[in-house]
Amino acid sequence: MDSVVSDAAAVSETPAAAVGIPAQPGSASREPVADGVDTEEGAQDWQLDHSRAPIATKIVVAGGFGVGKTTFVRAVSEITPLQTEALMTRASEDTDDLTATPDKLTTTVAMDFGRITLDNDLVLYVFGTPGQQRFWFMWDDLVRGAIGAIVLADTRRLTDCFPALDYFESCGLPYIVAVNHFEGTELFEADDVREALTVPAHVPVVIMDARKRYSVVESLLAMVAHALEATPE
Repeated sequence: MDSVVSDAAAVSETPAAAVGIPAQPGSASREPVADGVDTEEGAQDWQLDHSRAPIATKIVVAGGFGVGKTTFVRAVSEITPLQTEALMTRASEDTDDLTATPDKLTTTVAMDFGRITLDNDLVLYVFGTPGQQRFWFMWDDLVRGAIGAIVLADTRRLTDCFPALDYFESCGLPYIVAVNHFEGTELFEADDVREALTVPAHVPVVIMDARKRYSVVESLLAMVAHALEATPE
């Protein structure tokens, strides 16, 4: 899966230079052809056809504080992700519980943003929400236009993802639950997590690792598939 995504993410240097966008790492070299048109070996048809444009969709990644949303976006983004990380200070000691993540030094204060090309004509824009309650007012803006959401869960503190589950249930946005399995913690089956969170049977629950690109891609594919089933039109 990782290699497929990497191939789909390759871009042509010619159009990128024309709009001032730097070429992506790993791009194949350009080779001139007889008619004077530059082509790129390994590029997808839609990337060389300027009359076509990929379908751009938006997915939101939500969940509790320190559950791995920033890591999720950073692991999968084919561009340098936009991050709004701020150093944590003593002022947040009474509101931010670091029991499960004692080494956490920064926190997202606005959003995370990344992009990934999943298929020939499908580009996902991934937005990570801030986890602390004092930043929840931003969620309404971040989910506007999204096709679905991924709720990250940590089995050591499942209650932290309840606000996100309630939010997406209330607004009717399709969502899946992705359990971010941390090293050194007990690995639970997806059905056990579903029962603990009382997630409806039609909502996918997956076990993943937010640090690993292939695992994040599989979660995104599960979200897209679920969104298509929920809103096929």
